[in-house]
Amino acid sequence: MFEQTFKNIDDIRRKEAGCTSESDYTEQTSWILFLKYLDELEGDREIEAELRGKPCAPIIDAEHRWAVWAAPKDAVGKFDHNSALTGPDLIDHVNVRLYPYFEGFKAATGSGSWVA
Repeated sequence: MFEQTFKNIDDIRRKEAGCTSESDYTEQTSWILFLKYLDELEGDREIEAELRGKPCAPIIDAEHRWAVWAAPKDAVGKFDHNSALTGPDLIDHVNVRLYPYFEGFKAATGSGSWVA
């Protein structure tokens, strides 16, 4: 399943101007996977805290969670195509909101690492 997913990503990315090999877009693909991983980690931490009856302080605030900007859901829990960011809106969101937000983590820890 993952192999086919990565092949699909490769096929799409290779068609973009300036992309001639996997190395041209590996960084972007890694970034996307990392953001998705963080979202899954947050979900797991929330479930674990709830099961233990303890509070959970999220790493990522609600506005910047993957499910809000990359995979929004409608009222019945299905992918909401009308709310999903695409094209210039997605690029603007990543450049103007998401990158600066995550850069704030570096300043918050004072170490350049997300782990204090």
